[in-house]
Amino acid sequence: MTDKKEHNELDLDKTLAETTHKVENFYHKNKKQVTYALIALVIVIGGYISYEKLYVAPMEEEAQKEIFRAQQYFDIDSFSLALKGNDKFKGFETIAEEYGASKAGNLAHYYSGICNLRMGQYQAAIDQLEDFKSDNKLIAPLATGAIGDAYVELGDLDKGAKHYMKAAKMSKNKLTAPIFYKKAGLVYEEKKEYAEAVDVYTTIKNDFKESQEANDIDKYIARATALKEGK
Repeated sequence: MTDKKEHNELDLDKTLAETTHKVENFYHKNKKQVTYALIALVIVIGGYISYEKLYVAPMEEEAQKEIFRAQQYFDIDSFSLALKGNDKFKGFETIAEEYGASKAGNLAHYYSGICNLRMGQYQAAIDQLEDFKSDNKLIAPLATGAIGDAYVELGDLDKGAKHYMKAAKMSKNKLTAPIFYKKAGLVYEEKKEYAEAVDVYTTIKNDFKESQEANDIDKYIARATALKEGK
């Protein structure tokens, strides 16, 4: 047993020695390339750290200051002023354009999209909302659902329903999901796709019983069912 153990250890030592020897040979044969690669890696890492500290961080701070004023006008439904700003402050549109690499600049895309939506500028709303990136379980579905709203207003019911369903499935919270399932159901009814409407209304009834949308969902199910059977 001891001989076998010693033999295994010798084999391991031999393997490690051979591997180390191969690595050393590779390094000596490719010393210049390896050195350049390491230098490049250090430059990339150093550049990224410098970019974050010297560019992104100051941009983030400045963008946060700029967006605060625009948010105040958004909160009182002054959407045009919040979007465009004036000679005293920058609106969401400019903030999104100038500070896009920052978190506040990204958020400005969302606000710009909602402002455009409220002002009836639906394609502009879609463009801004598609530039907004988030994995937040509340705001990400809201942004996707708002794109659905814009498409419906433009008469593109297929894309509207698609985005409502996407928004509903992004988060199973009882605040946003049933809202977008119901919107999808209404669009399906408008498209005369009554079976799909029944399915999403039933999802609300079964999976979101405590939501506000579930309170009167039976009448929506009954209506869509009757229309489906009458086709």
